[in-house]
Order: sequence, then C-alpha cells, then structure tokens
Amino acid sequence: MHLAYPAVLAVLLFCTGLYGVLARRNAILVLMSVELMLNAVNLNLVAFDVWLRDALHAGQALTLFTIAIAAAEIGIGLAIVLAVYRNRGSSDVDRLRDTAETDDAETLPDEADDADDDARDTTADQATAPAGKAKKAEATA
Repeated sequence: MHLAYPAVLAVLLFCTGLYGVLARRNAILVLMSVELMLNAVNLNLVAFDVWLRDALHAGQALTLFTIAIAAAEIGIGLAIVLAVYRNRGSSDVDRLRDTAETDDAETLPDEADDADDDARDTTADQATAPAGKAKKAEATA
C-alpha cells in the first residue's frame, strides 16, 4: 500500500476538523472537530510507522499517548462546557465573555449597609461613579 492513501485521508480529516474549529459556534462541535484533527495525526503516525518499518513501533506508541491525551481533553472540555451551560444557559462560543464585564461589577460592596450609614456623603459617591465607568471602559477596550 502506498503512503499517499492514508496521508491524503489524514489531510482531509485534518482540514475538516480545522474548518469545524474555525466555523462552528457550538462548543461541543468545536471539541468534536479537535478530535477529528487528533485522529488525523494518529492516522499519520501509524501510516509512517508502517512505511518506515520501525522496529520499536514509535508511531504506534505515540498514537496511544495521543489517544490518552485526547480522552483527558474531552473529559475536561465537556466538564467545562457543561458548567458554562449551567451558568449561562448557552454553549455558544461567541457569547462567552468574562463575568467582570457585566453591569453587576459596578455595584459597590457597601450598598447593603445603607441602612446603617445614614450620614454617608452622597457627593463622594457621585464623584467616584464616573471613575468606575471609565475603568470599565478601559477594561473592555
């Protein structure tokens, strides 16, 4: 068997996976596309191991390590995706942003103690509000 057949198949698998990573928005589909890319690498490792007639079968050994790493990556990746889905209600990659960018970050921690602090100066709070918004604008830029 020629080396070109598995190499061409591996290139097609890798390009399909690369397209899936770049074009998909769902995190599960992105993880599946990464698996396609890893399987293309595994196919190349085994094909070159057979073609070179390596006595140690290093390509097949590296393939086993790659499969183990891929299994760990999928386990951790799915756990992260499920946690994000439970918190946000969506696994869309484009919608994932840092939680510090929400409007909840502008609330002051001492607002809960308003009943105890009746003598607090409101002009100081009005002076610090634009500074907080400026910091948020710098963080998002």
